Amino acid sequence: MSDARNQPSRFDRQPLASGNERLILDILRRHGPMARSAITGHTNLTQQSVHRLVEGLMERGLLRAGSPARGMRGQPSPVIELALESVLSLGISINTDTALICLANFAGDIIAQTKLDFLPADREATLAAFVEARDSMLVSQGLTQDRLVGLGFSMSGFFVSDGRLFNAPEPLVNWSLIDLRPILEETFQLPVWLENNGTTGAIGESLRGVGRWCDTFAYLSFNYGFGGGLILNGQPFHGFHGNAGEFSGIYDPDESPRRPALQYLLRILQQNGVNIGTVDALNEQFNPHWPGVEEWLMTTMPQVERLVVTLISVLDPKAIVFGGQIPPHLGQMMIDRCPIPSKRQHRYGVGPQEAQLVLSETKGDASAIGAALLPLKMRYFM
Repeated sequence: MSDARNQPSRFDRQPLASGNERLILDILRRHGPMARSAITGHTNLTQQSVHRLVEGLMERGLLRAGSPARGMRGQPSPVIELALESVLSLGISINTDTALICLANFAGDIIAQTKLDFLPADREATLAAFVEARDSMLVSQGLTQDRLVGLGFSMSGFFVSDGRLFNAPEPLVNWSLIDLRPILEETFQLPVWLENNGTTGAIGESLRGVGRWCDTFAYLSFNYGFGGGLILNGQPFHGFHGNAGEFSGIYDPDESPRRPALQYLLRILQQNGVNIGTVDALNEQFNPHWPGVEEWLMTTMPQVERLVVTLISVLDPKAIVFGGQIPPHLGQMMIDRCPIPSKRQHRYGVGPQEAQLVLSETKGDASAIGAALLPLKMRYFM
């Protein structure tokens, strides 16, 4: 990641391991504990080089010897594994009506998280609550702040001004068009990486969801607004200005109210007497039989289908993931109404293979998970 969102700050944000060390660490992150000899098979390094690298990482406390592998003949050697509590990372995800902070261990597993019980419109109050939540999570886990290597921050919206400022939805105006990095670094006393929720959702999905079987996919992030992210060959694609995945940009102003942003579903539901005021409540309480759901689907699906056809034609992904804050039942209803292959005609009646349309497979908030993994990825992994 080398765009403007990662320009120097007063905090050191450089990698904390060499390229070959990061390779070893990333192998163990992806594959789990393994015998030292098995690590070599995942690299183009010699056995001696791997041995030296592993020894150095163990001396630094980043790796440790685990229990011997079972099922091996003779005296099995201990496996090598990440020292999970040696390095910690924070992730923050802010949507229009939810704010979540989570704590990740060295393997990228979320070991604690807190969702604030108020709307994040007030930036100062939200940050103060996040600091309190961070301290509480560390105490509850018996961990210390000195192990934190960074904060990944994600929010709804797109980047402007050379990628340093968020242009967020109206409910987050207090967070918009200001340089948040120095504010966040001063608040948390950590180096900070900024990303939008669509891209961190895609990153979380790539590491904890669909990415386990698919390395090239488009991630549709249904929130108060609508955006997404792209994963190409296992890596997030940001675009030149950091705004790749701003899928709402394909719709003209007249179409905008018909794009699949959940704010418009809330509006239709309220007009039909359904008392649901936030996207978070929609996700938790969704009922497919509510009056207004069918109306929204009929209005929205032509725009969804056009986007899916565009992504298939331009990106040729293996999968298109329906994620963000969309209720899973609603997401499946949209997938079922998007029979793209049957609607397209090809020469000789034979068409190309096309993307699978799937629900997010990430357990938890994909954007918060992706945010928490950003500092780990930038400082220790590939």
